[in-house]
Amino acid sequence: MAHLGGDTDIASLAALLADQGRARVLLALGDGRALAASTLAAEAGVAASTASVHLAKLVDADLLSVEAHGRHRYYRLSGPQVAELLEALAHLAPVAPVRSLRQGTQARALRAARSCYDHLAGRLGTDLMAALLAKDVLSGGDGLFHPEQPGNDRLSAARHGDVEYRLTEHGASALRDLGLELSVTTHRPMVRYCVDWSEQRHHLAGALGAALLSWLVDLGWVRRSPTSRALQVTDAGRAGLTANFGVELDCADDSPASASG
Repeated sequence: MAHLGGDTDIASLAALLADQGRARVLLALGDGRALAASTLAAEAGVAASTASVHLAKLVDADLLSVEAHGRHRYYRLSGPQVAELLEALAHLAPVAPVRSLRQGTQARALRAARSCYDHLAGRLGTDLMAALLAKDVLSGGDGLFHPEQPGNDRLSAARHGDVEYRLTEHGASALRDLGLELSVTTHRPMVRYCVDWSEQRHHLAGALGAALLSWLVDLGWVRRSPTSRALQVTDAGRAGLTANFGVELDCADDSPASASG
């Protein structure tokens, strides 16, 4: 386990996240989008003046960045490391109580398929990761979270000592044949992983994870929600995911079933 020094102020960060309104703001931005302050106020369930105070604190803490477009200000997560923090906290946090049918529907949708900053998460994300491993597109791990192996399976990483997934030569060729072009100019690691908080398995992150989600959206296989991180799989997406990756979806709720090899 990495040594935790005494030169970081974890308590101040924890105090920021301890407020429900600020936590809801961060979760609403978890897919990497930029949203207006008024939208974030509605997501947090607070008045615009209260949201403005929350947003200022999050910007000051470098958890959010802000852009001005005309008279409006748009906020987004300051980087993927903030999304990784949210996923890690969600992995450890207790399940929030469901107090309405709407909340229950939203919770099921998020667990079925969602974006984690700029890559795919939920059952669809973990099942697709399993399919990529089964088809030798990726190598280096089994897609499972092993909490009994501290130091070898961190909540999200790609550094030495973690699970070192790699894109295989066969995998790169297979993805190109499907029309997924991979940039080799980015300084971002090609393959990373996160431990999915709802599935307790690995989903794919890094440059490859971002490219894969963008490709699925461009194909029309997956649709983004304008108000949530939840993703909807289209009929074409169900057929394409099954034919190309062996990932089968339950048409009733878009819940992925186990990926086949």
